[in-house]
Amino acid sequence: MTKVYVCAAVLIFASLATTQQSLAQSATKTPAHRSTAAAATYDHALLKPALLKAQAPDTYQVKFTTTKGEFVVTVTRAWAPIGADRFYNLVRHHFYDNASFFRVIGGFMAQFGVSAYPPVSAAWEKAEIKDDPVVQSNLKGYITFAAASEPNSRTTQVFINLVDNKRLDASRFAPFGQVTEGMDVVEALNSEYGEGAPDGKGPDQEQIGKQGKPYLDKGWPKLDSIKTAVIVGAPAPAKKPVAKPAAKAAAKPAAPASQK
Repeated sequence: MTKVYVCAAVLIFASLATTQQSLAQSATKTPAHRSTAAAATYDHALLKPALLKAQAPDTYQVKFTTTKGEFVVTVTRAWAPIGADRFYNLVRHHFYDNASFFRVIGGFMAQFGVSAYPPVSAAWEKAEIKDDPVVQSNLKGYITFAAASEPNSRTTQVFINLVDNKRLDASRFAPFGQVTEGMDVVEALNSEYGEGAPDGKGPDQEQIGKQGKPYLDKGWPKLDSIKTAVIVGAPAPAKKPVAKPAAKAAAKPAAPASQK
């Protein structure tokens, strides 16, 4: 299951449609064969998405340990409860462990959320959730689920805004959290490959879903990846008082993520 994000470093409204297509999380159409090695490394609960329905706390933190260092995301469930619950369940079962930041576009966003393991990608291909109303705008450091052009198409892919992307607020992209520690680590993620195939020289999302991390390691060896993503202690305060501004229906996180 692959969600592709807004394309190209030159972000203009005219290219938004194409961008959303590229952000579209490419669903894995053909489940890859499960290897014994891979099967031993992921939580098998991930093969049954329908059972992972726990409600998230009002706020929680996730610490990402990556090949570039650590950063922490603080999730505020009130901003996007459906998305916050999905992210909570994915992190609890280590979905993002070993996943790569396969689409990093400087001056725009960093995208991840295709499993390192093909059987897991296949299981989540159709596990879509309904859209949340956009409450918090897509500002720098805020994290949002990728989605396709059609409604209610979010699954597992997310992106972190590297700059203020308020223009995305009109396209149903609802941020559910914010990087509250280590934004410098996020900004340092390798962006040399840029946009993904077929528009850029980065990897093809469908093939990531089918072949897993070996596909990325072979063709794009310099991509940064997530070693572990785990829920940690008490939430850190958000850097901006977004709750009140978010109450206004005007500023809505708009589009760096879309699913096919």
